[in-house]
Amino acid sequence: MTDTRSPSRHRRRKPALAVGVPLALTAAVAMAYGTDLGLFGEDGRSAASAATAVPSASTALPAAVLDTADGFASVEALGQDGTYGGRGGAVVTVKSLAELEKYATAPEPYVIVVAATITMNPVGKEIKVASDKTIVGAGTSGQIVGGGFFLGQGVHNVIIRNLTIRDSYQGVWNDKDHDFDAIQMDGAHHVWVDHNDLRHMADGLIDIRKDSTYVTVSWNRLSDNNKTFGIGWTENVTSDLTIHHNWFRETEQRNPSTDNVAHAHLYNNYLQDVPGTDITTAYGNYARGGTKMVLENSYFEGLANPVTRDGTAAVVQRGNVFKGTSGRNESGGGAAFDPRTYYSYTLDSAVDVPARLKAGTGPRGTIGTVSTAAAAATTITVAKDGSGRYTSVQKAVDAVPAGNGSRVVISVAPGTYRETVKVPADKRHVTIQGSGASRKDTVIVYGNAAGTPKPDGSGTYGTGGSATVAVEADDFQARNLTIANDFDERANQSLSGHQAVALRTAADKVFLDGVIVDGDQDTLLLDTAARDRLGRVYVTNSYITGTVDFVFGRASAVIDRSVLTLKKRWDGVSGGYIVAPSTAPDRKGFLITRSVVNGDVNAGSYHLGRNWHAGGDATLDPQATVRDTTLSAAIKAAPWADMGGFPWKDDRFAEYRNTGPGAGTVSGDRPQLTDSQAADQETADWLGAWTPTAS
Repeated sequence: MTDTRSPSRHRRRKPALAVGVPLALTAAVAMAYGTDLGLFGEDGRSAASAATAVPSASTALPAAVLDTADGFASVEALGQDGTYGGRGGAVVTVKSLAELEKYATAPEPYVIVVAATITMNPVGKEIKVASDKTIVGAGTSGQIVGGGFFLGQGVHNVIIRNLTIRDSYQGVWNDKDHDFDAIQMDGAHHVWVDHNDLRHMADGLIDIRKDSTYVTVSWNRLSDNNKTFGIGWTENVTSDLTIHHNWFRETEQRNPSTDNVAHAHLYNNYLQDVPGTDITTAYGNYARGGTKMVLENSYFEGLANPVTRDGTAAVVQRGNVFKGTSGRNESGGGAAFDPRTYYSYTLDSAVDVPARLKAGTGPRGTIGTVSTAAAAATTITVAKDGSGRYTSVQKAVDAVPAGNGSRVVISVAPGTYRETVKVPADKRHVTIQGSGASRKDTVIVYGNAAGTPKPDGSGTYGTGGSATVAVEADDFQARNLTIANDFDERANQSLSGHQAVALRTAADKVFLDGVIVDGDQDTLLLDTAARDRLGRVYVTNSYITGTVDFVFGRASAVIDRSVLTLKKRWDGVSGGYIVAPSTAPDRKGFLITRSVVNGDVNAGSYHLGRNWHAGGDATLDPQATVRDTTLSAAIKAAPWADMGGFPWKDDRFAEYRNTGPGAGTVSGDRPQLTDSQAADQETADWLGAWTPTAS
């Protein structure tokens, strides 16, 4: 793209594909749950049989392994870039207490698949989980009876999913002698507790204590308990917690009790007290001490005192439903905070919450199992130190057979790979995946620009040819890595053509999940193989950085739950454009949804985008919609701009329900979709019959 301008404590992180029920595409779309135990189900072996350990670099992973947390557990802080558990470590299947304790307490990262009912001995035992662990039930078969898990001071990056943890109860309802919790945290951080069934314990189902922080608790079923979910045990007001889509049923107190929490975000929870049972709920959500709580779109049914706050706490309520409740229902104490300052999220309507949570909380049949497609994948390893099959990513691509008909995963070890990579059109079904703990660990980078001369003297690369990674094959996936173009504009002022692409796609069904795409001008080129060809792209859980037109092309692309970071140019100038669609008639262009636009740039200096009629083609109909996204103050009040003499108002540009200081007000220069129009501009409208699935 040509630049036509005149010369001149937290980090946010988005959750990944398949988070929550939203374990598939979005938080608003129900997962297609399985009905059996999958490959990790009962297979006739005894519970005492040896654990099966499988190196993740050479075999298919359980479908849940690539999932990462949402909410505060997704925020980059305390040296931890979100919560991804044991991803990158070995996958082990356990069926005994000895096996479970061995791997849960080990110093190395593990994905631990619990494929049996494991009884704690002695009763009340809490396994001391070490950092970098995913503990996940295999389908619905993973159960922990008579005890639970303890995450101590400094333990971090832990995922506990899809388990039933039950029955440490010792016969005394208000038991003060047996501290037998299902899950207890004392000073831990970056923890995700998701899709569990927690019930009938001697003490708490979940206790988050002693400044534990960056925790998300989602899609759990909590029932038949007294002291259910306690948070606090500290004088400090530092913890950040997200609690969403949990079903509290027949739980007397601490639902949760939230003491001295700096940021407590509770949304889409269902608190139910069923009449005529032995358990009566004393109170619902309780904000204590210095807590600041935002409580949204939750459903309270039959409770006394559904929302209670101390005089020192702040509670902001929005969109909650109260059915048959009585007693204290309180808010006030100040403005609390805006959760979207820290992460993106999507609210379900409160009236839909009971049905959704009755159907979707607790263990799921497909979490912790291996899909047929994943199991059939071939893996090629790449490592710079020679420990893999190849030392170059391109050599691994070259090894993929032309015309291959099944998934090939290129697993790239941590390191910086200074090379260009091209996936040609005849090598479909390729995944390039970093095997490190973070997307920052594996970096593919090069520094060509449009004006860079080719070594053979045949001219310059041109914009598309400057790409560090070029994808021309359908059904391509990339995840857990960084793709960058580090062309130095300052050092190359004499060069004509500073456009420098990090990633170019010219294919259909391209899935980018958990990646960083980093550059300056023209960072991400989302194209099609030809003008008359469909090119669908789904980007999620990712970071895209740039200066001018840094997402551009004619693909039908969705950028969902991601962060677009604006940068100043090499000379310190602050200003540019995010998107430059060049959409063909009757095609979808770019949809940015549930994302964040941020960056250390001047206020009012950036446009959302402009209309690129490539080659001066007046028949093109560029489209960009930005919706349900948090916009920083960098965005101009009139966010769209003309390009190449074509008025943007003649093309398709709109917003819907954006928030943040850059969201501005409705005007002729800032068209907004109506609700009915927005209903036709959602992810499914862009992707059609294609459902991106990690493989």
